[in-house]
Amino acid sequence: MTNTLYDGLLSGTVPERAFAEIPGKAGIGSRWYTYAHIEQVSARFAATLVARGVRPGDRVAAQVPKSIEGLMLYLATVRAGAVFLPLNTDYTAAEVDYFIGDAEPKLFLCDPASLDGYIGLAEKHRVYLDSFGVWRDPQVSAGTFFDFAASQSGTFETVPRAPDDLAAILYTSGTTGRSKGAMLSHRNLLSNALTLAKVWHFTDDDVLLHALPIYHTHGLFVASNTVIRTGGQMIFLPKFDTEQVVRHMQNATAMMGVPTFYTRLLAHDGFTEDTAKHMRLFTSGSAPLLAQTHHEFEERTGHRILERYGMTETNMNTSNPYDGERRAGTVGFPLPGVELRIVDDSGVPVAPGDIGTIEVRGDNVCSGYWRMPDKTKEEMRADGFFITGDLGMQDEDGYVQIVGRGKDLIISGGFNVYPKEVEAVIDALPGVTESAVIGAPHPDFGEGVVAVVVGDLDEQTIMDALEDKLAKFKRPKCIFFAGELPRNTMGKVQKNILRETHKNLFV
Repeated sequence: MTNTLYDGLLSGTVPERAFAEIPGKAGIGSRWYTYAHIEQVSARFAATLVARGVRPGDRVAAQVPKSIEGLMLYLATVRAGAVFLPLNTDYTAAEVDYFIGDAEPKLFLCDPASLDGYIGLAEKHRVYLDSFGVWRDPQVSAGTFFDFAASQSGTFETVPRAPDDLAAILYTSGTTGRSKGAMLSHRNLLSNALTLAKVWHFTDDDVLLHALPIYHTHGLFVASNTVIRTGGQMIFLPKFDTEQVVRHMQNATAMMGVPTFYTRLLAHDGFTEDTAKHMRLFTSGSAPLLAQTHHEFEERTGHRILERYGMTETNMNTSNPYDGERRAGTVGFPLPGVELRIVDDSGVPVAPGDIGTIEVRGDNVCSGYWRMPDKTKEEMRADGFFITGDLGMQDEDGYVQIVGRGKDLIISGGFNVYPKEVEAVIDALPGVTESAVIGAPHPDFGEGVVAVVVGDLDEQTIMDALEDKLAKFKRPKCIFFAGELPRNTMGKVQKNILRETHKNLFV
């Protein structure tokens, strides 16, 4: 047995290659990490976890600022044989209370600035509480975890684990109902890193511009694991800042982002074809990329953004091709080793071009939900396929298109209305920046179609424009205008908030 994730990620890396952490505007200057530092610091951190009582299989919860040390904490946790539980830094104490109570970690690490506010929570759940900061400001303590780690040895014998042992638990966003902890194994994470490194052509010559958070699968696993596995470098930004991204892009070869990254870059006068001339790859995920953004980005830079599709429970499932046609509005083909099918309500595969629920199977798919056997059984079929809850279609050429979430489906007057279809028509209108379509309870139709639009048009203009583009049952019964759409930290539109806002519109 080996620790398949850690050993697999570090296999073949080049020690002299480095990670550069670029601080925020108030920072004190860049810091560099080599792969030798990764080995040494993760060893010190792993020894500290063990000294804190962490044993194989225990959970380590972390709500910490983004830093290279935060990434080392993740690697140290799997080296110690434990299970990493990253938590969104925006979560409130009340929200963290649920995750700590559900996962029952042995250790909870937080920002030193939040330590006092979590003492009561730690006592309630009998969890060891420690502070874990960042070394950007010499006037601020990095935390007691760092103080102890400094006295530990720079060598650590990685705890043997089996491929199907847990490496991490990531909680779903919880937009509806109770948040679920997706149980991700060493096999799940390593298989995806190996696949993505190959299909996206990552090598030790790559420099990834990393502006994603590391409490989410996108920034923590997809981005970091892929680069570490291939021995490349990362320019580690604390968050997405358009000025910093534009400034450092000349030193990078790739960037993984969400649609918001690309719309903000396009709105920046300093982002030009020359800015992106050193880049070989831009990827987008976590939320749908508008075809308009795709085309504008290509016109500006000559690059076609590579859109892909994944989720917390599976990491990446599909990708547009690296070599070949990257079709706007699609998420490409199933990745090697990933089986994908689109089925009807009875679980029967639909014909090409027909809409159905996307199901996937492969080494990338989690084993289920933490302490939720009924929910696991509900979303995992007996033949190993995971029911994603996403609605999609696959065309004759094999390209997959996401239509929307199953829960977003609107049934109005007995007819199915797919929000993505209505949004695409509205978004194509001159003067519209973006839109979100939801269903609101309606006394006659069951649900009435409602559109929330960001743009300069008025309601009647949009209604008139839709008259000959959509069947009557698909057209919004009401249109509201907003300065922006509510989004979560990964850029996904929070339609649950819009549904709650307009739930009494027709009743």
